[in-house]
Amino acid sequence: MFADEARVLMVLPRDLVDRARGLAGRATMSMKLPVSLQIVFRALIEEGLKRPTDPALLANVTRQAETVRRIRSESRRRPELRTTDGNRAPRPRSTAGSRRSP
Repeated sequence: MFADEARVLMVLPRDLVDRARGLAGRATMSMKLPVSLQIVFRALIEEGLKRPTDPALLANVTRQAETVRRIRSESRRRPELRTTDGNRAPRPRSTAGSRRSP
């Protein structure tokens, strides 16, 4: 689609994805063109990057960075998430929604 592109995997909260779906639906209805989640996320990222000094954007980035730091810190302190050799216990893998090799 684009001459120079990169693929990115994002893990997002469900409520954020739901809000983006709502935006995609409203855009689809108003423009009478199909608007996917990918289009919405690409537009939101692009618009956000146009305002790198916006206080609201910086506050959001700060809040998310602190949340990630807190979650990682708590997981290191919780012994029930560790095995006897000090490593993290493996999480059970779900096969639902996994990709299959072609």
